[in-house]
Amino acid sequence: MKVYLGADYRGLEKKNQLTEFLLSQGFEAEDLGAFEYVEGDDFNDPAIAVAKNVREDVGSSGILICDSAHGMTIQANRFKGVRAAHCDNAESAVLAREHEDANILCLSAHFLDEKTMEEITLAFLNTKFQNIERRVRRINRLDEREDYD
Repeated sequence: MKVYLGADYRGLEKKNQLTEFLLSQGFEAEDLGAFEYVEGDDFNDPAIAVAKNVREDVGSSGILICDSAHGMTIQANRFKGVRAAHCDNAESAVLAREHEDANILCLSAHFLDEKTMEEITLAFLNTKFQNIERRVRRINRLDEREDYD
């Protein structure tokens, strides 16, 4: 499975660690930035890059890491077909995949340590969507907007 990763300056170190972990677990991981520590950089750019790649590469997943994970989650969810979920534990990651078919995992660099991020990430990537009628119906409604580019 292809996994696109992105982070701002606050998530840079943990993104780099998580990328290496994913590669060691047999995942195909592509780092979309940030590539260097620039204090105060914007979370928007890596979130947009990951969201666009996940939207275009059907069956792929994304992981975004910033200080709280809030900004990246909001930014990624502005893209049609993207379902970004902010998860702080493995159980919430499983539910995000099973119930909402989330395709981007958003993690907090401030609140989560490396081991916890690894556990959440594996739970997210190894869980399948429960493809039942009510879940599909609800997901289809997520893209009911008229103002997409």
